[in-house]
Formats: sequence, C-alpha cells, structure tokens
Amino acid sequence: MTRDVKEIFARERGGPPGASGAPPAPAALAAKVRTLGPSMTRSMQRVAEAVAGDPAGCAALTVTGLAELTGTSEATVVRTARLLGYPGYRDLRLALAGLAAQQQSGRAPAITTDIAVDDPIADVVAKLAYDEQQTLADTAAGLDTVQLGAAVTALTTARRTDVYGVGASGLVAQDLTQKLLRIGLMAHAHSDPHLAVTNAVQLRAGDVAVAITHSGSTGDVIEPLRAAFERGATTVAITGRPDGPVTQYADHVLTTSTARESELRPAAMSSRTGQLLVVDCLFVGVAQRTYETAAPALSASYEALAHRHRS
Repeated sequence: MTRDVKEIFARERGGPPGASGAPPAPAALAAKVRTLGPSMTRSMQRVAEAVAGDPAGCAALTVTGLAELTGTSEATVVRTARLLGYPGYRDLRLALAGLAAQQQSGRAPAITTDIAVDDPIADVVAKLAYDEQQTLADTAAGLDTVQLGAAVTALTTARRTDVYGVGASGLVAQDLTQKLLRIGLMAHAHSDPHLAVTNAVQLRAGDVAVAITHSGSTGDVIEPLRAAFERGATTVAITGRPDGPVTQYADHVLTTSTARESELRPAAMSSRTGQLLVVDCLFVGVAQRTYETAAPALSASYEALAHRHRS
C-alpha cells in the first residue's frame, strides 16, 4: 500500500472503524447489539444478548454476576462492554438502567418480523413496516456523525466520485450516483467488477471512492476500493459489518443496521433500507454544503425532465 499501514493498525486498536469515542446513548444500545452481534465471539454474543434482552435485570448485576449468568468470564463481559462502545462495565450498567427506564415508559409493539408462508397480507404489511422502522432506527442510532461529516466533506470537494456495489447494494450505488449528478457533481456507479477496477486505478488524491456492501466482504466491491485507496483517493465504506475486510481500505466507515435474515425475507431487503438512509444523509449533507450551486443544478434537472411528466 502507498499509505502508512500504521494508520490501519491504530484504528483497529482504537475500536471498530468509525467509532467516535463517545459511549452510545441508552436508546442506541439495542441497535449496537444487533449491529455488532454477528461479528462477536459466541461468548461475547451471550453477554450482548443478555443485556439487550433484560436490561433491567442485568443492570442490577455486578460484572461477576453477569459473567456467571452468561457462563462467561469477567474479562469477556468487560470486552463486550468496550466493543459496544462503553469505557467499562460500570458505564454499560448505567446505560442498561437508562434503557430499562425507557422501555418501562413506552414499550415497542409486541410484533415480530417472522413471516410465515400462510400469513394474511395485512400481517405481512404490519411485520414488514415494523421491521423497516426498526432498521431505520437502528441505523440512525448507530451512525457515527463524525465519520458522516468527514465523508460529506470529501464528497463535497471531490473532483470525481466512483461508487461500487453489486446486487441490492448496486441499486443503492446507482441511487447515490444519480443524486450527486443532479446537483452537478461528477459521479459514476460501477456494478461490473472489471469496469470498477479499471476505473478505480485512474483515481488519485482529490477523488472519492464509495464501497457499499452489507456483508463487508464482497470481493467485487473490496477490490476496486483497495485500488482506489492505494492510489490516494479518499475511500468510504457503507457496511453492516464494521469489522469486515472492506474497512481495511476505508478512510471513513458508515455502519448500517444488521438485520436478521429469514427464508421469506433475505437480508438484502432490510440492509438496503439502512443503506438508502445513509445515502440520503450523505446527499443532504453535500447539498447543504454546496447549496449555491446545488440548488440551480437541481432546478435545471427538474426543468429538463418536466416535459416527460406532462399529460
């Protein structure tokens, strides 16, 4: 790589990429557990599931008590607390007490997102709507606004932006690209892995490359991002796995909610919801920074298409 590898190691030692250092608010704890759970060891998952499932009960436990309850060690409990964004177990207990109080004052509706093949369509609508709302809430709660602001700054000043994504993430890549184009910025979406790489090697300092991958391990997305990273472009990863391979080549990491996959609802559906929220946040942030040029460009694009919408 042409950049100092020590930066990557320093980021890894400091916690998940994109972490701002501030402990998450109580309302964000459950979102953190859902997002980071799949990347934890099994013992840490037991601790995370326990605190998310019974915050009031766990808030009353000492670190030793929680370790005994989950069949783990005190060290595992502390490591889990730190991975979730808290300096230590004491801070996690305070958050658990806050979360328990919030739940007592207004519980979420008793509905699950498990959709059965014989569910009435009304139930399907209710379950999907609830799951979409949860995905958006979790993504918003876990989104690092410091990293978001840095990515907005990079996009605002970029000579050119390349966006990589395949499958459902490819649709999101196209959405980000067309938004940037409509406010007068140069952007390209690449779903073909060969074209993505051949374009990435042309990038340099002052350009931006955005990789969108829910799993964080999509090779067709990681390869062009790595090429852009090595050539000095500013790189951004939008992913549901903040510890995934894609983050090794990302200057800025924007984390989306990690939803549970089911037979009738692939993870790609809910992951796309979180990704689109992040894309909208990026777009609005860029439009705010470039309003004097963005507003006329947006008006011009509306006028150019107006005749297509007349009856």
